[in-house]
Amino acid sequence: MRSIQCGMTWKRTTIATLLLSFGLFAAAQAQDRDHHDRDDNRVYDPYHSDYHQWTPQEDSTYRQWYTTTYQGREYRDYNRLDSEEQHRYWDSRHARHEHEEHEEHEHDRDQNPR
Repeated sequence: MRSIQCGMTWKRTTIATLLLSFGLFAAAQAQDRDHHDRDDNRVYDPYHSDYHQWTPQEDSTYRQWYTTTYQGREYRDYNRLDSEEQHRYWDSRHARHEHEEHEEHEHDRDQNPR
């Protein structure tokens, strides 16, 4: 009887370990997808369903946004922001990009009147 109980305990422990390992692996994969992809410096923006190259220019833009948004708060890398803060950054970034495109279009129209 004792060997049957020992066998069942071993099976349960093995199954629990495998399930836990799989869960941790899946969570790490999901987190990787939402943050920096270190191989090609791309960041996925799940709120606008697009990727952004994390160039020195993007890093500078992020740092300016962070300083303006969180005046006096110690700097935190993008990867360290919670999802709500990341969402605010991408909303701001997309709004700024759309504004810059609009300004560029207005400038072109002013330079080339019909």
